[in-house]
Amino acid sequence: MSAKRFLSGDEAFAEGVRLARPQVVSAYPITPQTVVVERLSEMVEAGDLAAEYVHVESEHSALSCAIGASATGARTFTATSSQGLLYMAECLTYASGGRFPIVMMNANRSTALPWNIYGDQRDSLALLDHGWIQVYAENNQEALDLALMAYAVAEDERVQTPVMVNLDGFALTHTYETVEVPSSEQADAFLPPYQTKNRFDFEHPTNIGFSAGPEYNRYFKYQEHQDLLNAPAVIEEVEQRFAQVFGRRYPGLVEAVQCEDADYVLVTLGSAAGLVRTVVESLRAQGLRVGLLRIRYLRPLPTVVLAAALGNAKAVAVLEKDVSFGAEGTVFTNVNSALQQAGVRVPTYDFIGGLGGDDITPVQVEAIFRTLVRFVSEGAEVPRVSFLGIDGTPGDAASAASPKDLASDACRNVKEEN
Repeated sequence: MSAKRFLSGDEAFAEGVRLARPQVVSAYPITPQTVVVERLSEMVEAGDLAAEYVHVESEHSALSCAIGASATGARTFTATSSQGLLYMAECLTYASGGRFPIVMMNANRSTALPWNIYGDQRDSLALLDHGWIQVYAENNQEALDLALMAYAVAEDERVQTPVMVNLDGFALTHTYETVEVPSSEQADAFLPPYQTKNRFDFEHPTNIGFSAGPEYNRYFKYQEHQDLLNAPAVIEEVEQRFAQVFGRRYPGLVEAVQCEDADYVLVTLGSAAGLVRTVVESLRAQGLRVGLLRIRYLRPLPTVVLAAALGNAKAVAVLEKDVSFGAEGTVFTNVNSALQQAGVRVPTYDFIGGLGGDDITPVQVEAIFRTLVRFVSEGAEVPRVSFLGIDGTPGDAASAASPKDLASDACRNVKEEN
């Protein structure tokens, strides 16, 4: 039987990994992910997890170890965050190109400089196009459940692609919630032992880690792309089986909350969705037809369902903890791509917030919705991209000082402290 426990997001994810029974765990600590590999080491030491626990010397080695273990046919796990994920970048394409179904937990954290240990999503979104499935949890229960579902998706023969499960640093990783932890019997019924032909086998030798010149390279990349496109159907099947075994049902690539009749929709991903839900309920009670579209999987890009959920809106806002410098937010770019592919014409605006762990407030979220209302009803000018707390976005307590002045003050304060 399942048991209810009070767990942080890191601890919940570690429990999900334990239930998945990986045979190799390659570990290197980095805040705010460290608790995951600490708990897994305790589970191995206590005999609760029969795995080879490899404490390596760097994040690059952690993923390299996972790749090597997966190439022998082992179910493998690793975890990282921020600069650690960026350090792994070279290995990410080896894992995806080699079709090794590794599951990795990434604790979303800001990237340097300036140095910062708090949560935003620039680390994972900067590596969106490295061939991994990327999924974002909203809460700790979903984090645990995704640990199990990620293996079921990754290891499916139609997909054979590694999965990166993203948890917002501190907002989830270090926040405690009541989580239902399944029994080992339930988990085993859902996730069978891993078997694959894509491994070293002395009886049936195969080439792994090969080269392919111009005449063949495109075929490998084409197949990698096609198998990632197979993932949505597999994700749907996996979630249906998960609901049958555990009684918890998930909505697929995206979750549309009151979008059917919404005039104004806010798109986001990760833990920020919980805040937006609350604001949507409040504004609905005031008579405003607003909705939330939570992106769960950003790769593969949920083009069809995303466009369908936004197709009837009068205006759409994207709220994200990321910026592609010199352009716009990465999520915003992907949302617009999906709309364009589907032929949906709707005004879209990007709101960038939460950088470096900065709070996104209910007042700011409500102001984003009311900004969309003013645009539609009054024709108000709205910047295509706005930084919360800097650009004087409605709802901000932004000062009249310029961003350069604020940055100068911040630098001066740091120098004085040192």
